[in-house]
Amino acid sequence: MAQQAYMTETDDNGGSGPERRGDRLRRLIGRLTSGWRGDPRIWRRGLVVAGLALLLALVMLLHSRIPNRFGNLGSLTETFLPWIGLLIPLFLLLALVRKSASALIAVVLPAVVWLNLFGGLLSDKTGSGGDLTVATHNVNADNPDPSGTARDVAASGADVVALEELTASAVPVYEKALAATYKYHSVQGTVGLWSRYPLSAVKPVDIKLGWTRAMRATVATPEGKVAFYVAHLPSVRVKLQAGFTARQRDKSADALGEAIADEPLSRVILLGDLNGTMNDRSLNAVTSQLRSTQGAAGDGFGFSWPASFPMARIDQILVKDVEPLTSWTLPRTGSDHLPIAARVKLPTSDE
Repeated sequence: MAQQAYMTETDDNGGSGPERRGDRLRRLIGRLTSGWRGDPRIWRRGLVVAGLALLLALVMLLHSRIPNRFGNLGSLTETFLPWIGLLIPLFLLLALVRKSASALIAVVLPAVVWLNLFGGLLSDKTGSGGDLTVATHNVNADNPDPSGTARDVAASGADVVALEELTASAVPVYEKALAATYKYHSVQGTVGLWSRYPLSAVKPVDIKLGWTRAMRATVATPEGKVAFYVAHLPSVRVKLQAGFTARQRDKSADALGEAIADEPLSRVILLGDLNGTMNDRSLNAVTSQLRSTQGAAGDGFGFSWPASFPMARIDQILVKDVEPLTSWTLPRTGSDHLPIAARVKLPTSDE
C-alpha cells in the first residue's frame, strides 16, 4: 500500500511530458495576460511600441511615396516590402510583455495593411489545363554545371525556355544539352530562347547598355503566334555611401517597356531576370503593361533569389492577353537563382 501510494503521488506531481509542457504554456499565457483588468496604466504603457507600429503601417501603406532621390530608398523598401511584416509579431510580443492596450490596438493597423498588400499571395491560386508551359532561368555566368542545369530546366516540361547570363564558352554546352528537347533556339548576346515550336522575327532588343542582354522572337504555337521577350536587366547594388544603386537598371527597364509597347502582336510573354520585384515602382514601364503569373496564379510569394535563401522574386514571367493558370518555382540548380515556370492559356489566335 505504501509503495502504491508513493507511485500514485509521483505520477500526480510529475505528470507526463506533454502535460508538463501544457502547464508551462498555460503559465506563460497567464503571466502575459494577468494584470490587465482594472489597471488604468494599460493605456499609458507601450506608447513607443504603439508609435513604431503606426510608423510601420505608414511605411507599408505609403511605400510608393518614399522618395528615390536619396539612394533609391523607395525602390529598396519595395524590393523587400513583404519582409517588413516580420516586425508585426515582434511588436505584438512587446505589446503583450508591456501589457499595453494602446500598443495592441496599434499593431492591428500594420497587420491589416500587410494582409491587404500580400494576403492574396498566401492562398493557392493554381489551376489546371492550359496550352503552353514556359520557364526562365538566370543560369549564372559562373555556374559549375551548365549541362546539369540545362537538363534540370528541360525536365520541367516547358515548351519554351529562356536563359539569361549566358557566357560564350557555356552556350555550346547549353545548346548540346537542350538539343534533344528543343528543336528551335536563338541566342542573342547573353540571353537565349529555346522552343519546341518554330521561331521567327528574332532580333536583339536595345535596352541602352551597349551590348545585348534582351531579345524578341515570335513563337508559332499550335494556338497561334506569341511574341516572346527575354531580358536580363542590369544588376543593382546596395552600397553604404550610394544606397540602392539602380539607375542603369531603371533606364533599361524604360527601354524594355518602350519595346513592349511597340509590339505588333497582342499576345506577349516576357521571361527574364528583371533585378526587381513587382512592387518596385522603377519597373512601372514594364509592369504596368503586363501581369505577373505568380501574382495571378501562383502559390505563395515565389521568391527566386538568392537560391540559398530566397528573399525576393526578381526573376519574372509576365504576360499580356494571355491567361496564367499556374506558376511555380523549380528546384535549385548550380545557379545563384532559382528557375521559375508557368502554365498559361492562349485564348485567341494571333496571326
